[in-house]
Amino acid sequence: MPADSVESPEGSAPWWRDAVIYQVYPRSFADSNGDGIGDLPGVTSKIPYLANLGVDAVWLSPFYVSPQADAGYDVADYRDIDAVFGTLADADAMLQAAAAHGIKVVVDLVPNHTSDEHDWFVEALAAGPGSPERNRYVFRDGQGEDGELPPNNWRSVFGGGAWERVVEADGSPGQWYLHIFDLKQPDLNWEHPEVREEFHEILRFWLDRGVDGFRVDVAHGLIKEEGLPDWDHEQELLHGSDDTGARPPMWDQDGVHEVYRGWRQVLDAYPGDRMLVAEAWVEPAERLAMYVRPDEMHQAFNFEYLTAAWRGPDLRAVIDRSLAADESVGAPTTWVLSNHDVVRHSTRLGLSVAGGRTTGIGADDPQPDAALGLRRARAASTLMLALPGSAYLYQGEELGLPDHTALPDAVRQDPAYLRTGGAHIGRDGCRIPMPWSGEGASLGFGPSARSWLPQPESYVSLAADRQVGVEGSTLELYRALLRLRREHRVGLGRLEWADAGADALDVRNGSVRVLVNFGDRPLPLPADADVLVASGPLADGGSALPSDTAVWLRVQD
Repeated sequence: MPADSVESPEGSAPWWRDAVIYQVYPRSFADSNGDGIGDLPGVTSKIPYLANLGVDAVWLSPFYVSPQADAGYDVADYRDIDAVFGTLADADAMLQAAAAHGIKVVVDLVPNHTSDEHDWFVEALAAGPGSPERNRYVFRDGQGEDGELPPNNWRSVFGGGAWERVVEADGSPGQWYLHIFDLKQPDLNWEHPEVREEFHEILRFWLDRGVDGFRVDVAHGLIKEEGLPDWDHEQELLHGSDDTGARPPMWDQDGVHEVYRGWRQVLDAYPGDRMLVAEAWVEPAERLAMYVRPDEMHQAFNFEYLTAAWRGPDLRAVIDRSLAADESVGAPTTWVLSNHDVVRHSTRLGLSVAGGRTTGIGADDPQPDAALGLRRARAASTLMLALPGSAYLYQGEELGLPDHTALPDAVRQDPAYLRTGGAHIGRDGCRIPMPWSGEGASLGFGPSARSWLPQPESYVSLAADRQVGVEGSTLELYRALLRLRREHRVGLGRLEWADAGADALDVRNGSVRVLVNFGDRPLPLPADADVLVASGPLADGGSALPSDTAVWLRVQD
């Protein structure tokens, strides 16, 4: 039976093998000073909330010095904090507060590209063609009689071409630089030893300050195929498309693994089970498992699971493939349903084709059924948190927050929207500031009415203070699931499937049995069922599982 390979005695497994890790998107989490943008003191103020929720660790999206062309994923200085988020002293205070509550801290690292305002890129422009400074990035001469055409036909993930021509110091048209993302995000040349050593030092800088790990942005993108061959296909967010199944020349090249073996050596020199988790949109599962071999990363997000349709056979197939692939290299599987780059699962699962759509939804698009989406989202989370391995939660999913699917176009800030002239809605809808209170102009996000993106009306009833201690609320469901997950050690368990037909899943993980009903009719529960937790109200006096509902049962000896 495909399953996670962990057989560790109690207390001996590294923390990351079964951790529940909560993603904080700092600009949208909590604003301490009223400027409408979340910050590190705001994060620190909510550490008790996260401890009460029951998470093991928090991952913070970038807070480094940045012109914020891509919400901080365009880094100008990897060793300092952007003023909008605070100071290094604020970062240290946040690390200390988390440690005092037993919460590990994982920070984002963005190695594929820097900001065009990074000192290295400023030096590269000044130094000119053929210089050592320019060789830190991917500069090439253009094609055509006067170099007026880009070096190849690659396209940006954010729309348009992936090359930008520079003006040289003498004012003449010059070379082109590669930017797989925004033109303000020039790609680094990871064949250059100086680039590799610089990131070793960046890792050490944050490890010395006490961080417990790194989430690696675009982990599959660092190495480009030699010769930069043409790739005549549209780019989706972090994907290339080719009907033949060939890997795009900018993604998942074998050379990335040498980079991460070097990073692993840096982390292994530190105490405390420091960890790396890859954001690698890679298929099939066997290819993704290469990133978590024993001498590379510790975890890799399971995006095949995130994009799976809301159907029992589809989910079981993904779970089996994932566990089998990761078991082959001795790694845990890392489950995720939402993050800052995709439509929240409470919204995705309310669409007519539930599950797979990850791109943004605008006011003119078909709208989700909010009640159905939330019911399915609660069931999906109940299933995910029963699986062996580690799990990631995205801020606000414990409140059942949906995307803002009617966000006014005038306030959108995602470069994917701006560079495509609105053809791609972008990711702003899943990045709306948190509602901590059902009252106030910013719903408790900060001390003022300011909020960098407007909150939808639905957030009022979903605010945290409207759910604390309320039986049946999504927040209390998550708290119960995390408590039971720890008590029954399901993250270090092993799955055993029972045949439940096409409309249900029935799986045992140690002392917990999980049932999920995907069908239209209530599913009878066993006569002796001892219900630990259910994602929603049960039917027929507690004897049946309604449609789109999941339940944990205590396994009877």
